[in-house]
Amino acid sequence: MSSPQIVWLRRDLRMADQPALYAAAQAGPVIPVYVFDQDRAGDHAYGGASKVWLHHSLESLGKSYGARNSRIVLRRGDAPQVLAALADETGATCIHAMRHYEPWWKEAEDELRDALGEDTKLCLYDGNYLLPPGSVTTGSGDPYKIYTPFSKAMLERMPPRDPLPEPATIHSPDSWPDSDELADWDLLPTKPDWAGGIRDFWEFGEGAAHDRLEWWSDVVAEYDEGRNLPSEDITSRLSPHLHWGEISPAQVWHKLKDKRSDGWKTYAKEVIWRDYTQNVIDQFPDYPTQSYRDYDERTLWRNPNAGHLIAQDLECWQKGMTGYPIVDAGMRQLWQTGWMHNRVRMICASFLVKHLLIDWRFGEQWYWDCLVDADYGNNGVNWQWISGTGVDSNMFVRIMAPLTQSEKFDAAAYIREYVPELADLDDACIHDPPDDRRGDYPVKVIGHKEARERALEAYRSSKD
Repeated sequence: MSSPQIVWLRRDLRMADQPALYAAAQAGPVIPVYVFDQDRAGDHAYGGASKVWLHHSLESLGKSYGARNSRIVLRRGDAPQVLAALADETGATCIHAMRHYEPWWKEAEDELRDALGEDTKLCLYDGNYLLPPGSVTTGSGDPYKIYTPFSKAMLERMPPRDPLPEPATIHSPDSWPDSDELADWDLLPTKPDWAGGIRDFWEFGEGAAHDRLEWWSDVVAEYDEGRNLPSEDITSRLSPHLHWGEISPAQVWHKLKDKRSDGWKTYAKEVIWRDYTQNVIDQFPDYPTQSYRDYDERTLWRNPNAGHLIAQDLECWQKGMTGYPIVDAGMRQLWQTGWMHNRVRMICASFLVKHLLIDWRFGEQWYWDCLVDADYGNNGVNWQWISGTGVDSNMFVRIMAPLTQSEKFDAAAYIREYVPELADLDDACIHDPPDDRRGDYPVKVIGHKEARERALEAYRSSKD
């Protein structure tokens, strides 16, 4: 029998359209391996919500491999060292892996090449994005920095490659290396178990991803208008499935590509946005931690580490206690479910950086810890877009009005679900309850007009 082939799993937790697995299965017996390397990413190690999703996704994928008389080998530690040692132990001649673009994974891939013996090679494959990041360039051969021309260039090259089937046969090695038990990684919270809302809100794994896509294919036509209505929530909710690689963007695109609705056209541009954010971090690896534009950060932002009252404002935002119902509904949905409606994500992010004048990186880190779809590229690019600091971003002086947004997009039912203190209020006043109708619900941490004027003055000062 041919030599064992290791498949290094990361955010590519699927059986179908998994190029690394497909190639390995054709080359010999397959040893799928997931290495829990929590130290490598530093400040962007998996947050609490991500760990919950990872546990359930690995559990689901393990069952899929089990149905094929295979299994996933689980190991903890420094990924390059663990994989190189495993290759020596098993006699594997190749480690197959999907290419990842987070800086710590690119570094790990380089380290792994150096750590492997001369009889073992590392084979990397693309497939987590519509097209390989860096492959769509301007006429002069440079990578795009701005989304709109990037999107147009992407659309000219669509559809993407055809998805690969699940391997017809997955041969097992003569003997299996030792594996950790998933439960021993303590990815799930226990004292207390705060993840009940996440489990109630989501189904995990490759099968659930395709069930969701099947549902979405019947609904996507409503997306163009429905995407802005949090009470109706006409969104795909495919983002965590795509992030963890339970489904590929090529599978999504080919399922929907024959649709002729405005909803699909709008959704297609958001799938392309995923590719765009990876292109940004491929060019600027520190983008989720370093502002792209020059300005005086000390003048613009109020630092929660520098004063009790500023820290208190940050905590009110995190807990959904700002006194702005649409903001608080969004922040509570985030904490409860590990996800937030896209329109509300923008409102909440804008509120932090413009109403509260708190550095966008505090928001990026909070979302990173709380989102089940926390993605290094998406999260960083979205925060720099809303804060006006990015390579392609909204102007800082465009300040979202949360009360107006709430009424305009009919968020009353959404507020009632996540801010139950206000559930008895009618639509006329629930978006901005008068003080005598708030009961135990807090007053506004700052008035909108006052916040807007303060933000504009801070922005002017940061540019002087």
